[in-house]
Amino acid sequence: MSAVTRLPAWQALQQRIDTALNTPIKSLFDDPARCGQYTLKVQNILLDISKQPIDNDTFGLLLQLAAEVDIESRREAMFNGQHINVTEDRAVLHTALRNRSNTPVYVDGEDVMPIIEHELKRMRVFVKAVRSGRWRGYSGKRITDVVNIGIGGSDLGPRMVTQALKPYADDRIRVHFVSNVDGVEIANVLRELNPERVLFVVASKTFTTSETMTNAQTARNWLMASSFDSRAVAKHFVAVSSNVAAVKAFGIKPENTFQMWDWVGGRFSLWSAIGLPIALYLGFKQFEELLQGAHEMDLHFRHEPLNSNAPVWLALTTLWNSTFLGRQSQAILPYDWPLARFSAYLQQAEMESNGKSVDSHGQPVPYGTGSIIWGQLGIDGQHAFYQYLHQGNAVVPADFIGSIESSTPVQGHHEKLMANFFAQTEALMCGIDADHVRTELAAKGLDEARIEQLIPHKVHEGNRPTNSLILDRLDPRTLGALIALYEHKIFVLGSIWDICSFDQWGVELGKTLAKGILPELEEGVLREGHDDSTASLMTYFIEQRRALKARE
Repeated sequence: MSAVTRLPAWQALQQRIDTALNTPIKSLFDDPARCGQYTLKVQNILLDISKQPIDNDTFGLLLQLAAEVDIESRREAMFNGQHINVTEDRAVLHTALRNRSNTPVYVDGEDVMPIIEHELKRMRVFVKAVRSGRWRGYSGKRITDVVNIGIGGSDLGPRMVTQALKPYADDRIRVHFVSNVDGVEIANVLRELNPERVLFVVASKTFTTSETMTNAQTARNWLMASSFDSRAVAKHFVAVSSNVAAVKAFGIKPENTFQMWDWVGGRFSLWSAIGLPIALYLGFKQFEELLQGAHEMDLHFRHEPLNSNAPVWLALTTLWNSTFLGRQSQAILPYDWPLARFSAYLQQAEMESNGKSVDSHGQPVPYGTGSIIWGQLGIDGQHAFYQYLHQGNAVVPADFIGSIESSTPVQGHHEKLMANFFAQTEALMCGIDADHVRTELAAKGLDEARIEQLIPHKVHEGNRPTNSLILDRLDPRTLGALIALYEHKIFVLGSIWDICSFDQWGVELGKTLAKGILPELEEGVLREGHDDSTASLMTYFIEQRRALKARE
């Protein structure tokens, strides 16, 4: 038995599963204090977990469990730079990147805040030079387009934030993103651009990531085809990497290389120079507002008691649904168009962090960890998969995210959007029973036989859990707080499950195998060691490629 499953609170929570599954959530609102008791306002974000299958006794036990695994000490260990990434023996300090108070943060006895501030100053100078037109391309023309070349956290974070904060951008710089090694993506991006006016940001900690370097080399060749001069690379490429030698060999000057550190994981890195496209697009002041919002959430998470701590609340709702009630799928449903890529961003952040099956000591865990994170913009999702949410056999907890005020107001639109937000959370919890369906259909004049036939199809059982997050307005500071809220939720869950949330060895295996397979595809000769299925598929691919080339 795992150590966490032996804790008193865990044992007591196991005894409450049947109660939760057999108690309608809407019946919990017989307590008139429930709404206020299960609502928190942090910065510009209201968090309401009242539509969860959690009564007062269960919530008390969940908080007790968080205390019993000593979340407070684990939290301090992270903020203080201890090596909580145990499998890679590293600190985890994305919080230091946005430490706007500039208080010392030590890693192995060294205060890292001076190097962080130094890098931020370099970013500020560079961003101002590009946006003002002082930094120019090889032909003397100003930069109008930035292409970020990266993958995973080097892509998802900047891509999500630039879309979310588009209303705060001016027309000085357009941003584009290339992540997939499929050549269609980079071809489509480059087709519309003028090589004399493009700046490429190549984001790779090692500067050896296969997908990123393949795309970077294609971009370099494209530029060279226009400039006919390798020196043009220095005017059109900058790097975010820790491998200065490889960057220099590519043709990028060391002074145009921005630093990454091993105590920042890719999926938590948008606060670093990985966020350079964000700053180039929005201006550095807006980027600092993003950092400030995240820092304020850090302070809340670090200092607020567990019973009034928003990331803890968010984590405990997921823990209860996934680990105890067996609901391991979770939908993220923004009712705010700029957050269209937020669910994809959280998909990596949470699934890459907590998709683990062994604990921090390498022992198999006997309980479910992680959640299948997915989602889409709310209104679009209503016409796609909400049928499954309302009447499917599987219960899918969902986070609904909306705003009081649109970042781009258009008369008559936002009220309709939020009407759907409120209606969906109410419908998911309350459903509609047979009596209501019968009354509704009778009022439409249907005969009794037809009514009885339709009732099973129109009944909604309800009792589907949701969280509601309502932002005052989606601006840079609020977005920073929202992202940090979910980051800390991931940390809390990993701490309770006693897993390492900051490695990603599962990602590495497929990449390693791909490196070995690539020469086989290029040479058209299979080596031994593949399973029969893979060997058969590779053989088919090679033979069909040969046939296509023979017909050309």
